[in-house]
Amino acid sequence: MRNFLSDKVCAIKPSGIRKFFDIVSEMKDAISLGVGEPDFDTPWFIRDEGIYSLERGRTFYTSNSGLKDLRCEIANYIKRTQNIDYCPDSEILVTVGGSEAIDIGLRAVINSGDEVIIPQPSYVSYEPCAVLAGAKPVIVDLKAENDFRLTPDELLAAITDRTKVLILPYPNNPTGAILEPENLAAIAKIVKEKDILVMSDEIYSALTYKGKHVSIASFDGMKDRTILINGFSKAYAMTGWRLGYACGPSEIIKQMTKIHQFAIMCAPTTSQYAAVEALKKGDEEVEKMRQSYNQRRRFLLNAFKEIGLDCFEPYGAFYVFPCIKKFNMTSEEFATKLLMEEKVAVVPGTAFGDCGEGYLRISYAYSLENLKEAISRIERFIKKLS
Repeated sequence: MRNFLSDKVCAIKPSGIRKFFDIVSEMKDAISLGVGEPDFDTPWFIRDEGIYSLERGRTFYTSNSGLKDLRCEIANYIKRTQNIDYCPDSEILVTVGGSEAIDIGLRAVINSGDEVIIPQPSYVSYEPCAVLAGAKPVIVDLKAENDFRLTPDELLAAITDRTKVLILPYPNNPTGAILEPENLAAIAKIVKEKDILVMSDEIYSALTYKGKHVSIASFDGMKDRTILINGFSKAYAMTGWRLGYACGPSEIIKQMTKIHQFAIMCAPTTSQYAAVEALKKGDEEVEKMRQSYNQRRRFLLNAFKEIGLDCFEPYGAFYVFPCIKKFNMTSEEFATKLLMEEKVAVVPGTAFGDCGEGYLRISYAYSLENLKEAISRIERFIKKLS
């Protein structure tokens, strides 16, 4: 059977996130802080629009690019939040989640042997998607002393004459790090000088706790060299609706649409109608969820300080990335032992790149009640280690 399988696919490791999720799903009284999924229900007015679309019999294919109304609302949203103008007809593609946009975005621009710069720790899909597209991933190890931000020096050191794409994963999963305008300006300057394309994954853009999120595409000369990726899963609590989008130069979006056309046809119709309503009326609900996440974020940071768990302050997404190096255990060992002894599931930092060794990803997309109980168990576990 091995002769029938792709060597490239077989060489890719399974996601390190799912392993702990699968174990905890069968463990009684376990608390999972491992999955990056909002604990809120999709706001009712969004669900209601999805239901209404079904009742009206809107169950057919949409255009490959997505509903025109949805693309117009995406353009409106990007204009009012980032002051960037995108043409709904040629510069926006609706996808099956942000993950599909990452995949087809890389496939649309990569030639065999091109290099893709990937700052890590970061989302698990970037590196395998680059490999599957035929690229050579060039990993930049981000550092805690820089608050896990990509620095100009780190970027310059990674660029070669084969560099095609820089993936910019901010706000960051798993660290919660953000890039502020001055950081983005320095990166944009290098990107333009070196003639590189940026794939900016902004799926957590609405969940920022320090100032407002700024897209690198908003900087002078960057719109034409940026694929902006976003979606509805995180901000609108719509993970199961599987809906995302990509904005970018018309020629790139055209090629992405071609791949999408043959592989997917179109994103789920019901989800698209619901998403129109989310963009029109969802700002207040998103803000309520953001405030709740921020409360949980502050609780965890204070709790870590009290129990002696080192952690830099993250300002985005809904993750914290505490350091466990002083316990002289690998991330995998610590997470496994914590799960087996105290029934708390977290994700080893190594699931997001080798430089995640010595760290854990803990999601606070869970109730304060669950977080408080989890902290109690983690404190008990740490005391036993000491």
